Amino acid sequence: MSRYDLVVKNGSVVIPKVGVIKAEIGIVKEKISAISKEIEPKEAARVIDASGKFVFPGAVDSHFHIGIFRPMDEDGKSESLSAAWGGVTTIGSYFRTGKNYLNKSGPYKEIFPEVLEKSRNSFYTDYLYHITIMNPEQMSEIEMLVSEFGVSTFKYFMFYKMLDLTGAMGSDKYLLLNTSYDLGFLYNYMQEVARVNEKYRDYGRISLSIHCEQPEIINAATQYVRQHESGNPLKDYSDARPAFSERMAIKEVEVLCAQTNCPVNLLHLSSIDAIEAGKEAVAKNPKLNILLEATLHHLGLSNDIKYGKLGKVNPPIREREHVEGLWKAVIDGHIKTVVSDSACASKKIKEGDIWTSLAGFGGTEIMFPLLLTEGYRKRGMPLERIAELTSYDPAIYHELYPKKGTIALGSDADLAIIDLDKEKEVSVETLHSAQDFTPFEGFRYKGWPVHTILRGKVIFENDKIVGQPGDGRFIKRPVRYHYRDEYFAKQ
Repeated sequence: MSRYDLVVKNGSVVIPKVGVIKAEIGIVKEKISAISKEIEPKEAARVIDASGKFVFPGAVDSHFHIGIFRPMDEDGKSESLSAAWGGVTTIGSYFRTGKNYLNKSGPYKEIFPEVLEKSRNSFYTDYLYHITIMNPEQMSEIEMLVSEFGVSTFKYFMFYKMLDLTGAMGSDKYLLLNTSYDLGFLYNYMQEVARVNEKYRDYGRISLSIHCEQPEIINAATQYVRQHESGNPLKDYSDARPAFSERMAIKEVEVLCAQTNCPVNLLHLSSIDAIEAGKEAVAKNPKLNILLEATLHHLGLSNDIKYGKLGKVNPPIREREHVEGLWKAVIDGHIKTVVSDSACASKKIKEGDIWTSLAGFGGTEIMFPLLLTEGYRKRGMPLERIAELTSYDPAIYHELYPKKGTIALGSDADLAIIDLDKEKEVSVETLHSAQDFTPFEGFRYKGWPVHTILRGKVIFENDKIVGQPGDGRFIKRPVRYHYRDEYFAKQ
């Protein structure tokens, strides 16, 4: 009988917070059981030769939107397949009640089991959910969602307040709300998250993720820009949601999180303004371990591209100076996680003009290629830093560690084996999402996965998906609470 179910030999292993080492990895029953200078092939039921390749921990794409524009089960299958093709082994998807997703409202004790049922046989990768609380009744369910359903991250959209206003953004029917969604709501929301975080602090961090754009400023700026359009839709949209609106929103969050002692994650920062405000919030509130997050599209695109409404996303694509400012924050270590914020869209939902078309698009598959090309090759970012951005830090901040996020004894055997010299041009045909466009069309990136391994099972190899929908499992968090027998010695 073989000692190992799978051995990865001859690769350069990229370990977050450590560096790149020559080592071989032995896997038994879904876990990493050996990291050794050499493992004899005869000890393995199967061997993967990673000669000349780099073995990263599987990526944790912690900001995703499964089912926002398409049925959840269909979207789970196609977009987790695309993720697996790109070396992603865990997806963290946001969910809220209201229009899109399941198109309903009500208590999560009734709705979330339906979400889990639709997900159960739909994912090639492991997955988790972040939940948006939309009303006081759902707010009372936060502790239940943590203790019973394994949700450790919640969400609030600051610009949703403007949806109550008459105008371009629509009406409150979009959210199926019967309450105000203002700063008072956010204050109460933070107080409850902080209370639950304190209760479960021995097991992990319960946090609130926030989309930071100041709604009154957006409303006023949009009215002005629509009367003075420049002819560049992406530039106009950026001006209508100006960078300083991010800074103002983060300042409001800073005051409230300090007052309530609520840990927060500042999502998809798109500008120098947001970065500077985020850095100040981190410095003033060290005990809250505030997360600053950036996306692939804000790092890879600028609003001088000729892609028009198909490149619409919130917050918007900015000028090149903001792109470089984000890269500096990534390299300096202020940005902790890089995510796709994938929302599989279609040209059909982008019908209309820049003001009426829907925002968002997918991109999970290019996570490693973009970071390796723009970060490692162009800007000299160490490979272990890329492993931290894509795996270790998302696992730390979203309470997956030590189950996910690293290459270590006892951790899940989630690996992405990458050929740094493999080069491809991005197109709809070379990506594997159900999306029928990509704003990254024509970009050439070097550094693509050749194997993706999920809990010791190969799900992608030789430019082919070999896993199945249903290979992925829902992960309850904090893992140190829900999987405590694995990570704490029994007394």
